[in-house]
Amino acid sequence: MNIIEIKNLSKVYDEKTMPVYALNGVDLSFKQGEFTSIVGPSGSGKTTMLNLLGGLDTPSAGTIMIDNKDITGLKSRQLIDFRMRNIGFVFQSFNLIPVLTAKENVEFIMQLQGVSKELRDKRTIELLGSVGLGDKINTRPNKLSGGQQQRVAVARALASKPKFILADEPTANLDSKSAENLLEIMEKLNKEENITFIFSTHDARVVAKARRVITLEDGKIVSDVLKN
Repeated sequence: MNIIEIKNLSKVYDEKTMPVYALNGVDLSFKQGEFTSIVGPSGSGKTTMLNLLGGLDTPSAGTIMIDNKDITGLKSRQLIDFRMRNIGFVFQSFNLIPVLTAKENVEFIMQLQGVSKELRDKRTIELLGSVGLGDKINTRPNKLSGGQQQRVAVARALASKPKFILADEPTANLDSKSAENLLEIMEKLNKEENITFIFSTHDARVVAKARRVITLEDGKIVSDVLKN
């Protein structure tokens, strides 16, 4: 079953003067449980693709269907609510709130969703345990290593029980050991809990772990390979 359906998706900048196509007429779909890497040279459209899938940007043309709902037709407030309840994000810069502990960072989105304190506490502790940070729940980001911060970000992305997780260069700011550790955690979550991950990456280690690799060049798909 496809959880995402993209039809004729385009994103154009400087449309009136000298149009630059970040994406140009892309058709694409993703199934539940995929572990997919989107690759390509700088400027190929990888980050634009993730931003559009996540509702962080609006397309110039085309549709994005998530669970049979066209998110391109949503108003700003509706889109914010849809993102909060359906999509998890992991960014290369971690994007943790520095004044909050690991636990508070993870449970923040559940507070916005109106989840009770009892359920928030239970789920947060479980999530931080699942990424190997059960002993760091009361630690603030500046006391955590880069790899630990990114694992908090993964736990936070999972907190809302999203339909899929978008990870934009999640290993870019990590050392080799931390990157490998993070990938093992995400791969385990994918295989054991059927969580869908879609990566934008230059990292060969991420590509090697992926079971599907989509290559973009100049805003178009030039290959889409499903590994055995």
